[in-house]
Amino acid sequence: MSAPPESQYSDQAGTQPDRNELHIPSDAELAEMSTDDLVRLGNRIDDIEVVSDRPRFPVPGTRAEKRAERQVAGWFIMAAVMGLAFIVIFIAWPWEYVSPGQEGDLLYVLYTPLIGATLGLSVLGVGMGVIAYSKKLLPEDLTIQQRHDGRSSEVDRRTAAARLVQTGQQSGLPRRKLIFRSLGAAGGILTAGIAVAAFGGLVKNPWKEGDESPLLVTDWKSENGERVYLRKFNGDPEEVVLVRAGDLEPGSMETVFPFREADREDPEHLAEVVRSSDSPVMLIRLRPNVPMIKRAGQEDFNYGSLVAYSKICSHMGCPTSLYEDQTNRILCPCHQSQFQANEYARPIFGPAARPLAQLPIAVDDQGYLYARSDFIEPVGPGFWERRSS
Repeated sequence: MSAPPESQYSDQAGTQPDRNELHIPSDAELAEMSTDDLVRLGNRIDDIEVVSDRPRFPVPGTRAEKRAERQVAGWFIMAAVMGLAFIVIFIAWPWEYVSPGQEGDLLYVLYTPLIGATLGLSVLGVGMGVIAYSKKLLPEDLTIQQRHDGRSSEVDRRTAAARLVQTGQQSGLPRRKLIFRSLGAAGGILTAGIAVAAFGGLVKNPWKEGDESPLLVTDWKSENGERVYLRKFNGDPEEVVLVRAGDLEPGSMETVFPFREADREDPEHLAEVVRSSDSPVMLIRLRPNVPMIKRAGQEDFNYGSLVAYSKICSHMGCPTSLYEDQTNRILCPCHQSQFQANEYARPIFGPAARPLAQLPIAVDDQGYLYARSDFIEPVGPGFWERRSS
């Protein structure tokens, strides 16, 4: 079947077409129509008046066109280079914490700004390249369209798709190899960079060290049988103040951190421990005659009226830094979870579903409190392979 005469769908400047007067082709006729025919038909159906439509460069291959292509490709190349730099920095740059003044602290400080700058410049390059392409290479046209309500018909959808195809053909993108390749490189590398940011943390195996894996071990674990004492932190990481059993008044709470004598002459490690996310512990001395309910398997974790719980909330990992001595409740200020301190810190309110991890404590011959062992369960919120409920 031959297509309807081209003149039937030609633009008529200055007049508004009437859909009732248009011949709406059948599906078979639509399949036989060329892209230009479909575009003209779509213009009539959508009440689009093409005021002007001329290519940006009427003569292909001119020096001006090549210069515009290089400018556009430059943005895409920049996006590709920055995206590649982001991936390399994200994976290979030193990211572990280094104390100020220590060797490597500058590299640590630069890590976050560098990954932010490279990813941002990569996204900027793609965006600027698209804008530059539309301004410098796409055809210059001016159209006026009337608005219509309702769902688009099959004809409308076909003609709209044809209009997009025609725009792509007029843009000359297939023959602009430099832009086409640079855009592909920028888009591919940027996509890879986003994937690295989203899934990069899953590349390393957190369980490669078995029972010594970081999620299962804290600084409260004894090394070579050395005792780990409870230490106060007064703001100076090099000052070591150990905690005695009688230092706390009934109904009071103290935040304590682990300390080994072997680390006394290591200021870097002393500072690192007080900044470690799983080190802080709430040492609480309950008031006299407060009944204590103990968790199965943890009956001897307390020392008299002294109990020690991880400060890391079992809901989302916030610091449970509030203690109300009249009700013996530990409160997490982030999402209002509450734990009963005299009942193995079981959750009694809020979204937390598990008790806080309890640290087993004892007293040495000089009255100093120490940890009898590390926590027997992972501290903080849950994760997929958590072994305890």
